[in-house]
Amino acid sequence: MQTAVSFVLDGRVVTVDFRAAGVRPTTTVLEYLRALPQHRGVKEGCAEGDCGACTVVLGELSGGGMRYSAVDSCLMFLPMLHGKHLITVENLKGADGSLHPVQQAMVQAHGSQCGFCTPGIVMSLFALYKNSTDVREDEIRRALAGNLCRCTGYRPIIDAALAACGPLRKDGEDWASAVALLRGIRKESLVIRTEGQLYHRPVTLEEALEVKRTRPDATVLNGATDVALRVTKKHELIPILLDLSGIEALRGAREEDRRGIISAGTPIEECAAFCRERFPAVAGMLEVFGSLQIRNLATVGGNLGTASPVGDLMPVLIAHGAEIQLSSSRGVRRVPASGFVVGYRRTVAADDELITAVVLPPVTPGTILKSYKVSRRRDLDIAAVSGGFRLRLERDNRIAEVVLAFGGMADRVRRAERAEAYLQGKTWERPVVEEAMRVLESEFSPISDVRGSARMRRIVARNLLLKFWDETRANGGGPCR
Repeated sequence: MQTAVSFVLDGRVVTVDFRAAGVRPTTTVLEYLRALPQHRGVKEGCAEGDCGACTVVLGELSGGGMRYSAVDSCLMFLPMLHGKHLITVENLKGADGSLHPVQQAMVQAHGSQCGFCTPGIVMSLFALYKNSTDVREDEIRRALAGNLCRCTGYRPIIDAALAACGPLRKDGEDWASAVALLRGIRKESLVIRTEGQLYHRPVTLEEALEVKRTRPDATVLNGATDVALRVTKKHELIPILLDLSGIEALRGAREEDRRGIISAGTPIEECAAFCRERFPAVAGMLEVFGSLQIRNLATVGGNLGTASPVGDLMPVLIAHGAEIQLSSSRGVRRVPASGFVVGYRRTVAADDELITAVVLPPVTPGTILKSYKVSRRRDLDIAAVSGGFRLRLERDNRIAEVVLAFGGMADRVRRAERAEAYLQGKTWERPVVEEAMRVLESEFSPISDVRGSARMRRIVARNLLLKFWDETRANGGGPCR
């Protein structure tokens, strides 16, 4: 059991004793870096993961090498760095002080004006440089969706990325040295006590379940992109935290008897990659889940655990007929996704249970699955209305099975059961769908808020059903999409 956090920064292992350093377990990586005299290139803009000015890159051991990912440092608590390589914009220069190829390309393409957002953009491009070869413009735009630039515009930045992120060249620093340093850090459980806070970061599921049993009031972290906002925006002092980010057994996705088994600690970006060919309706929703920096931190279990009425995953999981796996020291059980959330921010999980996996069943041949998200902007936004729909037709175009799950229309994600009952057994044609739209309009009582009025949400929900019909008539949308 350890009480201090160790990670690699500036080519050496840094150890932080929280009591001696005068920091809390919920001190963010951004706050920590800004307090260091040599790492103030990282900027605080929004402190909620929207602007990307605080982007850093994390290196993690993977096989015999390193896996790199861009993340928002404002959404990471300091203990989450344990056993990782933290790279900031100051670390990119060569031994002779020369600029990294990404930095040099930004200079040559005139990709910076005021410079506030530039370090974060450079770090996003650096992660792209490390992970890709000969990138396309759509990949660059995807990598930059979480970086806000209000004065330069993105054209010169994209030009810089196209110039720099061709065939990989040697980085300014020998990053392989970090692998040896990381291997020297013991991967042990952390228990950090400071005034008013207790932070658990176990490395085994068994230990996590024991903490949950004895500390049922602990706030569970599985990515922290939601919980971190309670600290950065509401300035809460969370007394007890259970951080699941150190449990390797909770990370990863696999196929088993044609089912998809996605562990709860799997980052959203990894989940999207797994689902892209196997469960494309899920992958389609995850493509508009936050930014790449957020998708690298946020996890499947974390998203479901928030029980948000506008959570991105739940509608499409309900449409798939997925199950949520819950574990405790008493055993393991699975509950249908449609019955997992029972009220506003409330689930069926017992006080001693943790979400450990999502199980996606195989798709019946001929079944059509689609997901939709309607928001004020395409990238990095919360849904006003979302939908996950499933349809299976008989040969005579009659509806054998239909599921219509909506987010943003009630206190939780819910199925439109009356509209489904009306459609069942009828012909999949426009007049029938238009009547189902009228049924749907009276089925929900949405609220008005900053993302949309109740009237707007009813109209959007109706139109999503019509869009679904238009895309799937005569099976034109293809199966499982």
